[in-house]
Amino acid sequence: MPEALVVGIIRQAIEVAILVTVPMLLAGLLAGVLVSAFQTVTSIQDNVLAFIPRAAAIFVVFALTFPWILRVVGGFSASLLRRLPEFIR
Repeated sequence: MPEALVVGIIRQAIEVAILVTVPMLLAGLLAGVLVSAFQTVTSIQDNVLAFIPRAAAIFVVFALTFPWILRVVGGFSASLLRRLPEFIR
């Protein structure tokens, strides 16, 4: 298998991984910034208060985007399986 083909497959895999994780990472970032701003304004410094909203936001976004994630990852996997004979040469 040529090196360019391997590099291309790895690049596509990384792109798919980034694509499916970005919505959850952005939700966690937004929730974290909002909770930090709230903690700064109210002077409440509680670790649980920082963790629970972030975890809940990530879970909600994951639940909402799960069908899309399955389609993207399934499409990538199907593409790899369709191209399998090309990889063997």
